Amino acid sequence: MNALNIVLLITGLTSALIAGLFYSYSCSVNPGLGQLSDIHYLSAMQAINKAIINPIFFLSFMGTLFLLPVSTYMHYGSAHSSRFYFLLAATIIYVVGAFGVTMMGNVPLNDALEKFNIAGASAQELAAQRLQFEKPWNNLHFVRTVASVLSLVLVLIGCLQTVAPAKSMD
Repeated sequence: MNALNIVLLITGLTSALIAGLFYSYSCSVNPGLGQLSDIHYLSAMQAINKAIINPIFFLSFMGTLFLLPVSTYMHYGSAHSSRFYFLLAATIIYVVGAFGVTMMGNVPLNDALEKFNIAGASAQELAAQRLQFEKPWNNLHFVRTVASVLSLVLVLIGCLQTVAPAKSMD
């Protein structure tokens, strides 16, 4: 194991963690929350949005954002340049489709929901807030889930690329 492979391994791990989080959320949390009443749905989403802001989440979410370009750069012009192209594609897809969508779409929706006073809202206001939040948030979440899973697949393909032995300088 050299530094190149260690960074690639950690990149794969963080990519897998964030893709797994988004995927499992899509498969279990969103469908479960969708069955709740408006007040319970909005309350649960407010609580989840607060709870997700933690160091463990940031290690995978921001770690992937940092490690993908680093790993890509480390493979630029190397003997195993096919890895570079897979990692470059993984980086672009993650930065735009997972990180970008989160920051430009999901986070503003989360921020707007955080400002909504659930306790003082009427049933009609709760229903309207849920309508403004749930479908757009879930649609954006689908995009970032697909992007993070696709990015992971590209990292894994990059990992499977045969590494050419280093040429000797004899």
